Amino acid sequence: MAYREMVKIDEDKCDGCGLCVPACAEGAIQIINGKAKLVADNLCDGLGACLGDCPQGAITIEKREADEFDEVAVEQHLKEIGREETVRQHPASPAGGCPSAQVKSFTPPTGGCPSAKLMNFSKQEAADADQAGQRPSELCQWPVLLNLVPPTAPFLEGKELLLAADCGPFAYADFHKDILKGRSVVVGCPKFDDTQLYIEKLSAMIKAGGISKIVVAHMEVPCCSGLIAIAKQAIEKSGIDMPLEMIKIGIQGDLK
Repeated sequence: MAYREMVKIDEDKCDGCGLCVPACAEGAIQIINGKAKLVADNLCDGLGACLGDCPQGAITIEKREADEFDEVAVEQHLKEIGREETVRQHPASPAGGCPSAQVKSFTPPTGGCPSAKLMNFSKQEAADADQAGQRPSELCQWPVLLNLVPPTAPFLEGKELLLAADCGPFAYADFHKDILKGRSVVVGCPKFDDTQLYIEKLSAMIKAGGISKIVVAHMEVPCCSGLIAIAKQAIEKSGIDMPLEMIKIGIQGDLK
């Protein structure tokens, strides 16, 4: 047993749509009696790739005592439910880690969570005209880390709030011009940070009354979709009807 992050499913919110089932590469979630259920603790890696696929916000991450993640059990389970092909195409990463950190070239996936894989982008150099001059920064505040920004920060007043994944500005070259410009911003990582703290902080920001809209800029990798769930839960917790927009950034620097 270990004290670790685990998926938690609120059956009262779950409508049994089943979108979370294929979102879980380990097959740890199944629909039973009309509700999504975690089949076994040792099948859940706790990374939350399923978070962003729940339209009801019924899936969250909690820390509790649970069996260690077991890759061998996952492989056997996938064979039993007829998803063996998934194992061959996307094997679990070493020691149950997030596949997003594995080395990879842009060929068909060889396994693990795409969000943690090291990748080498070989691209043609942009034309000189595209890089002429130095672009000014569109950042109009400090700090930017969600953990550090107080809910009543004056720079939130009357602005759209950009909730951005840490990796986004590195992946998308025109992040400042196309995404950040004219918005306040907070950044974080749903994989490594305290998601419950994020929900509480965002909810407090919404309740403070200065934000006009939330824009979530997340990476295309599964674990990053947790930012969407965080935003939705924060809006629900605040009790305020807040517009929400999603921007998906590809790992090769394109917008999806």
